[in-house]
Amino acid sequence: MKLSNFRFKLPESQIALYPHSIERKVTNSAGETTVFSLKRHDEAKMMVLHKKSQRIEMYRSDEEGNPVKDADGNKQFITCKDVINYFEEGDTFIFNDTKVFPARLWGTKEKTDAKIEVFLLRELNEEMRLWDVLVEPARKIRIGNKLFFDDSSTMVAEVIDNTTSRGRTLRFLYECPHDEFKRELYKLGEAPLPRYIIDHKNENGEYDRKPTEEDFEDFQCVFADKEGAVTAPATGLHFSREMMKRMEIFGINTAFITLHCGLGNFHEIEVEDLTKHKMDSEEMHINAEACKIVNDTKLAGHHVCAIGTSVIKATESSVGTDGLLKEYDGWTNKFIFPPYDFGLADSMMANFYHPESPLIMSTAAFGGYDLVMKAYQLALEHDYKFGCFGDALLILND
Repeated sequence: MKLSNFRFKLPESQIALYPHSIERKVTNSAGETTVFSLKRHDEAKMMVLHKKSQRIEMYRSDEEGNPVKDADGNKQFITCKDVINYFEEGDTFIFNDTKVFPARLWGTKEKTDAKIEVFLLRELNEEMRLWDVLVEPARKIRIGNKLFFDDSSTMVAEVIDNTTSRGRTLRFLYECPHDEFKRELYKLGEAPLPRYIIDHKNENGEYDRKPTEEDFEDFQCVFADKEGAVTAPATGLHFSREMMKRMEIFGINTAFITLHCGLGNFHEIEVEDLTKHKMDSEEMHINAEACKIVNDTKLAGHHVCAIGTSVIKATESSVGTDGLLKEYDGWTNKFIFPPYDFGLADSMMANFYHPESPLIMSTAAFGGYDLVMKAYQLALEHDYKFGCFGDALLILND
């Protein structure tokens, strides 16, 4: 499979810059109408692919198979809330419970006062306050430079090593207990939204996506628990607390694994032959409890649905030859692209992703290249939204 197999034109207008929202109108006693917007991650559109029958669903239907229409006579799109309708009591959803931290900071370089973006990747040493980071513009940052992150100059970091073209090792010069240091550092950060969002420009060439106070909440799954991700497991963002409760009442099990999502899925692939591409490693953990829930489900003949490409990567890194999930503590650089034989989940939910990204490749490997690319063409034609805040795709093995 070649990189060019995943090349298509994605209109800027179909890149979701904010979470899905709906409009509501309220009319007061004086007859005045106010229109306001409500964020509804779980009401984003969801396309459904049936692998065996090669059928694709976009619209809701009643028990007789007739399309459900709204008050204006338009067919209603299937939404993420409807995912439960495709599963039964005893089935299991696997979620990635990684927690995003405020990884993007803005500092100033000593003497020149140049503005520098510092993207925290991971802490290397608690005692020495060492962090692995990316800097932009990298050409201005050399070993020995100091960066200041607040007006009082109390949060200062020194560059002590070059790791890659943009990578640096920083030592924060901040004397206090570690918990206090982390709190103060994170206060200075912002939600690490992908660059395709923060660098988005309007038709006049102006940046049109300003950071908001709500970004960090919007970019965090409701079940997020274990800190370590620098980007959200996007498909999990569609699940609201109400959806999780409905699943519990309905009898659908939930299993949580942890894969700390890194930036490797956003790096440009520079080789045409996908077998030559190397993914960045990501830390992952799968405990005995998750293994028991998933394996009991499989052995009982029920369905296992992986929520997101990060879950697929984790489970395929730890599934045994017997088709059962194994405990795991370590790292994975698994790169999944077609053709690939999956050993664990029989269903998968994913977002619609950018062309030539590892994320679309994992999705195509699971659903079958031809069917998934047909779904992408329909998504482009029917104004589905792409990216971490975009619409969803459910792939079923029927």
